[in-house]
Amino acid sequence: MPGGRLTKQERQQIALGLADSLPYAEIARRLDRPTSTVTREVLRNGGPTSYRADLAHHATERRVRRKRPAAPRPAQAPARPDGRDAAAVAVYEETLTGVLMASGLSRIPAGVLTCLFTTDAGSLTAADLVRRLQVSPASVSKAITYLESQGLVRRERGEGRRERYFADNDVWYQSTLASARSNDQLAATARQGVSVLGAHTPAADRLENIARFLDFISESIVRAAEQARAVLHTGPVPTSDDEPDAGR
Repeated sequence: MPGGRLTKQERQQIALGLADSLPYAEIARRLDRPTSTVTREVLRNGGPTSYRADLAHHATERRVRRKRPAAPRPAQAPARPDGRDAAAVAVYEETLTGVLMASGLSRIPAGVLTCLFTTDAGSLTAADLVRRLQVSPASVSKAITYLESQGLVRRERGEGRRERYFADNDVWYQSTLASARSNDQLAATARQGVSVLGAHTPAADRLENIARFLDFISESIVRAAEQARAVLHTGPVPTSDDEPDAGR
């Protein structure tokens, strides 16, 4: 029942979903449960890399047995120092991670980007990411190396020997150019096939059309990125509520 406690079978489905790197929102949809229920269940029982269905079920049973009779109170996530709704933030972060995964990233790189996008500090260390994602330092290092190769993050030397990782505004510009370069490489490879397969053959014509299409896309991407780059360095556009009255 969507409103009742999670069953052992549901917890096993959660574990299977995590093993398949499914976002919490998708796991919740399959269980017909709120995403916040799945998020709290996983975070309360070891996190996405350490969640075990049997252990989580036994832990819940022990908590229920120890619980003294009292008026029911809604479950609350730990308070955040910034005053934000912790449960709402957790659900949003999982949603954003799921969208990034749908774009082609695996779970940990997507989680790293989510952390970097949502931190007010503007950057995080490897230790910060390990703590927030509840994964190993090696996993974070591997994710950072991959994201850096894609132009999605950059690193700077911080205090002492610690490095800090950023996903700031210009990263999006550089990443867009990297995408265009990838298209250029694919177009060049397609044209190599034209000479190998023989000009004016059906296969060669197909590859030439692919190359022409990618040429057009790359040129459009670079032109749009150059035109829009300034947007990354401007403040939010004021709404009518933010603008001062003309008479003042």
